[in-house]
Amino acid sequence: MPVWGGPHERETDRANGVRAIKTVRTAVFFHAHPDDEALLTAGTMAMLAAEGHRVVLVVATSGERGQADLEPGEALGAARVAELYRSAAALGCARVVNLGYGDSGLAPGGGIADDRPDNAFIDADTEEAARRLAAILAEEDAHLLTTYDPAGGYGHPDHVQVHRVGARAAEIAGTPIVLEATVNRDPLLRGIRLISRFYPQLDIRAFESAYSPGEAITHRVAVRRFARQKRASMAAHASQATGADTRTLGVMLKVPRPLYRLIFGTEWYVQRGLPPGTKLRHPFEVPSKG
Repeated sequence: MPVWGGPHERETDRANGVRAIKTVRTAVFFHAHPDDEALLTAGTMAMLAAEGHRVVLVVATSGERGQADLEPGEALGAARVAELYRSAAALGCARVVNLGYGDSGLAPGGGIADDRPDNAFIDADTEEAARRLAAILAEEDAHLLTTYDPAGGYGHPDHVQVHRVGARAAEIAGTPIVLEATVNRDPLLRGIRLISRFYPQLDIRAFESAYSPGEAITHRVAVRRFARQKRASMAAHASQATGADTRTLGVMLKVPRPLYRLIFGTEWYVQRGLPPGTKLRHPFEVPSKG
């Protein structure tokens, strides 16, 4: 695969002696743990890769304290990183980077776990972590960085730290577009209520304040054409889709394919500083002036 940096022109296929010139860019997708990319941004990543852009996936941790049949620790971390690479391959990523911080984990009632490792991402110096990410953004001459919203979606401490570190890294590197990967809370709640009829174990209350309301969404990216790649990305994270407990990823993979394209056919982002009511359809799109 050719290596491209920031926005520049690249010659594409010739037809009837006429050169087609296309602008290509680099997009860096920053996530907390392996499998987060599958849930929030996989369709967008596959779309940009198919368009010829360079897609880079960065994770802060190996997810070694996630729920799985394996006991939390080094073995689970290694398994999840292997799954991450399989997911990245399915999406067409050109590069994968693991920053190597420890998974902060969750306390039984949510929030920050007391027994987290010494190098837990939530305890990392924000400025230092941001400079590490900024170095990648500069090396890649990235045009776009995705992070999470200030609440970290559903409040996981590592996701909140992704927001803080990502925002600062973009400032340091001068990355022009920063999109906060999120979910439109309005259809999410409708979908959760429907699914809960079949899976009553799901706690609807946990989603009532999660992610972002529809009025805050600035980018609605249609990814139905890349449902196959998105589903393959989810399936790559087998450790997070199986087990005795009802797992969100496992439930999603059981959705029939036609319905899957409908439910997961849009990915949502918030770009701060845009006028209220902004509605964009592509990660690289900018609001028209006037």
